[in-house]
Amino acid sequence: MSYAIIGFGKIGHALAKAFARKGIEVSVATTRDPESFAADAAAIGPTILAKTLAEAVKADILFLAVRFEAHPEVAKALPSWQGKTIVDVTNAYGVAPDDLVDQSSAKTVAQAFTGARVVKGFNHLGAPKLEQDPAVHGGRRVVFLASDDDAAADEIAVLAEKLGFAPINLGGLSEGGLLVQARGNTWGRLIFKDLVKFDG
Repeated sequence: MSYAIIGFGKIGHALAKAFARKGIEVSVATTRDPESFAADAAAIGPTILAKTLAEAVKADILFLAVRFEAHPEVAKALPSWQGKTIVDVTNAYGVAPDDLVDQSSAKTVAQAFTGARVVKGFNHLGAPKLEQDPAVHGGRRVVFLASDDDAAADEIAVLAEKLGFAPINLGGLSEGGLLVQARGNTWGRLIFKDLVKFDG
């Protein structure tokens, strides 16, 4: 299984640090030349590889960590996203709910990435929290997941566990997705809720 993070701003850096902590290889890409951020990637760890967007989209699982407005541009990188799983980490700040598919930012992303299995996830935490070690006081920091594809949600839950998080599946994009999205000037009820799960 291969992984990529599309977008290398604060959230992209935070996700890269999560992969680096566990020694898991992940490509990072933007629309810029990878040489412009290769040193930043290398500084996080040896498993963080700066790539072109064209190279990065070959991965099986892609974290979409760009500004929401930029997702259509990324979607043009492939004619079909069949067989790919997209983890939508975007938030539609300032975008009117009426401009979204069924008022859902994740469904809007899913429509752009033709053929992909889309999981909304890792977006409810701000970068300063997301980049921290998810092991907290003997528990694990929670990440919420939502998807209309149960198998895709399960796949990302397994990856979240590998990264040290405690995944909680909230159901479909129209139900669970709305709980963790920022759209327009409204906030889902679970956005920025920093929760820790204790096993046992």
